Amino acid sequence: MSLMQVKAEIGAASADAADQALLEAGFERWSILEDVPAKRAWVVGILPGEKEARDAWTEVQSAFQQAGIDDVSIPQFQNLADADWKESYKAHFHAWQFGELHWVPVWERENYSLPPGHSVLWLDPGLAFGTGNHETTRLCVERLVALAQERGITGRVVDAGCGSGILALSAALLGFADVTGFDNDPEAIRVSQENAAQNGLSERVRFFIADLATGLEGAPADLLLANIQADMLMRFAREFVGAVAPGGALVLSGILAAENAAVRTTFEALTPNWSINARTMGEWSDVLLVRPRT
Repeated sequence: MSLMQVKAEIGAASADAADQALLEAGFERWSILEDVPAKRAWVVGILPGEKEARDAWTEVQSAFQQAGIDDVSIPQFQNLADADWKESYKAHFHAWQFGELHWVPVWERENYSLPPGHSVLWLDPGLAFGTGNHETTRLCVERLVALAQERGITGRVVDAGCGSGILALSAALLGFADVTGFDNDPEAIRVSQENAAQNGLSERVRFFIADLATGLEGAPADLLLANIQADMLMRFAREFVGAVAPGGALVLSGILAAENAAVRTTFEALTPNWSINARTMGEWSDVLLVRPRT
């Protein structure tokens, strides 16, 4: 694959707002990199080709303008070998854990010390950039671990908008036997399948290409996970609710704290008898809904 990196410096004070703008727009192939001591920041995207890169940059510029971000330099476009861009991201993807589960860059496999009885998911971020380092993914993963402890590891798990597959693969590591993940981006599915193979989980998790309308059809889920921007969650709220089995749980993330009330209101209107609660982590939040068994 011929990859192209787009990189532009932005004002350090605009880094958080730029990160929010990218996530709200659903631009998964872009990241904000920060050098905190030097008070510098950059927006970086990896795209499969020059035309895609220039078209994507135009969309990013528009999103930044709408967010009032105007301290952005002229971008640099650079052809990039697959190995080169992965090297550039190693400094920004760090191992982390929650409970007895660890999420670790695959390049640390030889040197990482795993405590006895703990499990590890080796990750290569790929173009989908799903490493778990962002608050939205951590909120989802922590809910997943807590629900597995509280409710057990039986039933069907679905990861809607799977990105790099981190949620689906984490569910399999926890012991869930029926796990699927889907995304409308073929590159995300490719990376998810690579991460599954990297962890010996190819036979335990099925990934497939689908949008939200088609991906949520079929057998209902006992645990449905969706780390997607708030506007898409609300737009497809009826489909999400309809895809949860009796007694099942729905975990929603990718929600700015300021948007949480709107998301809850939308889902509460469709689930009057369900239990619901929310958490906040930094500027981000999640929503957990549990459907009654009867």
